[in-house]
Order: sequence, then C-alpha cells, then structure tokens
Amino acid sequence: MTKEEISEFLQDGTKTGKLATVRADGRPHVVPIWFVLDGDKIVFNTGPQSIKARNMLRDPRVSISVDDQAPPYSFVTVEGTAEMSDDFEVALHWATRIGGRYMGEDRAEEFGKRNSSDGELTVKISPTNVLAYKNITDY
Repeated sequence: MTKEEISEFLQDGTKTGKLATVRADGRPHVVPIWFVLDGDKIVFNTGPQSIKARNMLRDPRVSISVDDQAPPYSFVTVEGTAEMSDDFEVALHWATRIGGRYMGEDRAEEFGKRNSSDGELTVKISPTNVLAYKNITDY
C-alpha cells in the first residue's frame, strides 16, 4: 500500500486496532483499542493504571495491527514508540474525536468527557516500521 492508502485504510470505518505491548517479564500483552490518526501517528486514550499504560511507561515500544476481516482481506501493522500525555485538554480533544469515530458524531462529546476523566492518558504512537498489504486473496 502507498502512504495515502495506509492512511485511508486506518481511518476507514470503525476497525479496532490490536495493540501489543511488552510486560515486565517479556511476555506480550495484546488488547483491542479505538484510535484515530494525527498525521502519521496513531492516537488513543487509556487509563493510567491499565496494563498497557504501565507497560508503555516502562517500555514505549509497541506494535498495532489493524485488519479488514472481509474478503479480499487487508491489514496494516505499525511498529513504533509510544509517547504519553496526562494533560486533560489533550485527552478531552482526542477522546472526543475517537468517540465521534466509533460512536457517531452525535455521541462524540459524551464519550469525549467519559474517556478523558480520572487522569486518562493520551497515547501517540510514532511509527518506526509499517507493514501493509491490501487485497491479500487477489495474490
């Protein structure tokens, strides 16, 4: 996929990302996340006490995979480094955008408020490597 195709794929619909982080003992931890893009960065929110947040605070290396589960099947996997912010205004902004994407614009503000409270963190993944294939069954 081209850079533009990757961006379109990641922003299309309500596909969830599968975020992989590294536990303290080296085991992987994989969870689904809602996300949006900020340029080429993947942005999501998480609670400060979540396993993924604790893992990223200790080791910011992450990987996220997003796939289309219908034929002809496509996917994008992004390896990168996570940066986190606990700024409330930043969390509110991104949580509202994410809420709009996944719950609809009519509920964006509701989900923005819900997902930016209690010290929620905003995570931005800066890509270091991207693997992307479209229309896999056409090969």
